[in-house]
Amino acid sequence: MYHVYTERNHSEFSRSLVVETSDYELAMEKAQKAIEGDPELRYIVEKTDGSMNSYGELVATVVAESN
Repeated sequence: MYHVYTERNHSEFSRSLVVETSDYELAMEKAQKAIEGDPELRYIVEKTDGSMNSYGELVATVVAESN
């Protein structure tokens, strides 16, 4: 599963979920469209297999992000 987020000024507090999908191509398309026209936004695409850490948080790996 891929999770696509937008983030403003590299702040996790401003992070917003755009889409959850199992298709990488769709995730990248949605990520590009989400930041289009706003130079302060960046996207982050994370991949997860559904496993949790000892705190009950989803374990995710960043597979793509914009600058």
